[in-house]
Amino acid sequence: MSAPILKSETWVLPKCNMIIDVRSPSEFINDHIPGAVNLPVLSDTERAEIGTLYKQESSFIARKKGAALIARNIANHLDKTMYKMESNLIPLIYCWRGGQRSRAFAQICSEIGWKSYILNGGYKTYRRSVIEGLKNIPDNLKLIIIAGRTGSAKTDVLCALSKKGAQVLDLENLASHRGSLLGRIKNKEQPSQRFFESKLHSQLSKFDPSLNIYVESESSRIGDVQIPGDMWKKIIAAPMISITTPSDERAAYLLRGYKNLTNDLSELNNFIAGMTYRHGKVRAAIWENFIQDKSWKPLVEDLLRSHYDPAYDKSILRRDRKVLTEISQKNCSKLCVEATTNKILSLHKMNNKTD
Repeated sequence: MSAPILKSETWVLPKCNMIIDVRSPSEFINDHIPGAVNLPVLSDTERAEIGTLYKQESSFIARKKGAALIARNIANHLDKTMYKMESNLIPLIYCWRGGQRSRAFAQICSEIGWKSYILNGGYKTYRRSVIEGLKNIPDNLKLIIIAGRTGSAKTDVLCALSKKGAQVLDLENLASHRGSLLGRIKNKEQPSQRFFESKLHSQLSKFDPSLNIYVESESSRIGDVQIPGDMWKKIIAAPMISITTPSDERAAYLLRGYKNLTNDLSELNNFIAGMTYRHGKVRAAIWENFIQDKSWKPLVEDLLRSHYDPAYDKSILRRDRKVLTEISQKNCSKLCVEATTNKILSLHKMNNKTD
């Protein structure tokens, strides 16, 4: 019994209820189909070993050794991860090119009785589909940018919109980063550029293009990952809803959200040191004194006034976006965020009535 080949353009068939990536762990970490489970038939070390045998000994010896390793690893996965899987499991299995690694796994799964599929062309074909998909984003995509100076609780607004059923593209969540220079999330690694693109492509494919898609105002780079060029063009051309919040309330909000920076000063000190070339030694010394005195709110207020707000205002002026409406928030409390969210949704309803 052999596993059928699943054509590349239909790899997301809903009848496949498990996606298995049999590549090595390092290949999987670099990028994979979102939702896939890594059950490698060769570890990174084993893969390197087989490559060495192929070059230094012969292809026959390499294949024989590889087969033994693959058989043992598949048996281990069947004994552990897949032991309690029911008979209705329908796995889609892929490797780098849809070759030996995925065929070996799929063959055994099929012999067990699971209806198994192999992704034609493997990861390489999947990767091409992501690249093409991000290059050919529909022109009718209804992006609306949620804009506002740093600390305006834009992410909270996006979250509230999502909970109310609106379509939200949360780029910071996809990038595992808060977007600012101090936005690295403690104990959480950012995805590789490729996996970020995979997650973005996956999210875009789930949207209804006839409905609004709300996106937070971002720069083209979020931490270590870059928003793909064609997507970025769509973002900077989209209209925006601007949220305004008093600077002292924004400072208070940021202090609540970035408590880790005041507990461990290393990242904050590095940030101030790196900002010296841009704002000069005098301004940097003021910030250093705030840190030394643990005057956190004056520090954040001055950073907003001297760095973040001017940078944001310059960016907004450069984009020259159409402003759909401006919403004023007294603060960033849950009550105010809820009110902002309702105003955004009511604006959408009003537009629908006038269409």
